[in-house]
Amino acid sequence: MKNKVMQYKRMTAAQWKETRAKEKQDAQKKLQKDDMTDGEPKKIETGLTNAQEVQLLKRIVTPLDNMANHGYVPTVPTEEQIKSALDGMEAGKGWEKCDRCQQRFQVFPGRREEDGALTTGGACKFHWGKTYVPEKQPGDKTRVPKRYHCCGEEVGDSAGCFTHEHHVFKASDPKRLAAVLNFAETPENPLAPTDRAVCFDCEMCYTVYGLELVRLTATSWPTGEDLLDVLVQPLGEILDLNSRFSGVWPDDLAGAEPWSVHDDLKPAKGGEETGSEDGEVKSKKRKLKIVSSPEVARDLLFSLISPSTPLIGHGLENDLNAVRIVHHTIIDTVLLYPHKMGLPYRFGLKTLMSVHLNRKIQQETGPKILGHDSGEDARAAGDLVRLRVMDVWNDLKRKGWRVVDGEITPPEGGGVLTEAFIENRFRLA
Repeated sequence: MKNKVMQYKRMTAAQWKETRAKEKQDAQKKLQKDDMTDGEPKKIETGLTNAQEVQLLKRIVTPLDNMANHGYVPTVPTEEQIKSALDGMEAGKGWEKCDRCQQRFQVFPGRREEDGALTTGGACKFHWGKTYVPEKQPGDKTRVPKRYHCCGEEVGDSAGCFTHEHHVFKASDPKRLAAVLNFAETPENPLAPTDRAVCFDCEMCYTVYGLELVRLTATSWPTGEDLLDVLVQPLGEILDLNSRFSGVWPDDLAGAEPWSVHDDLKPAKGGEETGSEDGEVKSKKRKLKIVSSPEVARDLLFSLISPSTPLIGHGLENDLNAVRIVHHTIIDTVLLYPHKMGLPYRFGLKTLMSVHLNRKIQQETGPKILGHDSGEDARAAGDLVRLRVMDVWNDLKRKGWRVVDGEITPPEGGGVLTEAFIENRFRLA
């Protein structure tokens, strides 16, 4: 490190600029190399029917005991708790800390009366990419500074590589979320199929109320068929659609037709040519309809599930909180494939797909992008769950389990894989 400092000191300004530009270029090449996968994607073949795979999900349902500290909401907040949150928000007079640059600013739901402003604090300059530590050469003992994935800059080199007109914030306290729209427990639904689970993914945007739901997608598990895909009108004024990640652009909302009760929940197949704001990226994109509020979107999801329907996703606490749902039968791939250091550390969905299935997803995330596809993310989480179901079934087969007359049967004919049997026997397996 000392030698490197001396090298920098001896450089002219032009040499220093050239060196820094090369380092950034090398960092970006390293990111692209790390994102590559080798070989064919891994195939998932369980040899089971869809209904039999759903039966095995009971083996890997995520227990939510003691998970409230990690963002899950196990119970609906009470009126007293909501009033307490409202009192706190009133006392705070709209002051928040920016989720991107950490600057304090003020937000005005409904706009400030005297000038119509939504926020104070001017423009926000930030790095939209996460930090990472570049690899060192073998034997290199020098300290390697962290860099940003978005631009390759070293941490501390600049305030940011991107500027947005508003500061934004995220509210995480369940009581405060409930003060905007309260949670609801999944109601009983005799029409919900029992031979499938549901994968779902939400896209969020920043509004004057924090992060709000802007797109809701649900797919059938294990088939991956579309069940629901709608845009959602947030409750608060939009500060930033977060299009780089949400995949929802201003034209999507402005041109969306209102959804009605006579419309199919599934979006029409095909799409129209769509691009990024500078027009340089073109792709076919579904034209989705829009529902009038997050509550309407939640009701549509409730029409597909019951309390016993397994909900599958990645980082489900974020999605459940965005839709304001309390649901206890979930399978979260964050917890199914845990980080070795435990929570709050977690692997991203993109990493899990690359490591376990040798597949690339979320490839259009960058300066010129269309953003994430929530359908792709929902199916990706579903495939990771199918991979685990395949492993569970292979393990059971080694222990003597078989399919007899269409039923998953334990060794020596000890019974079929019913819910009661699982509760009594699987705990001892």
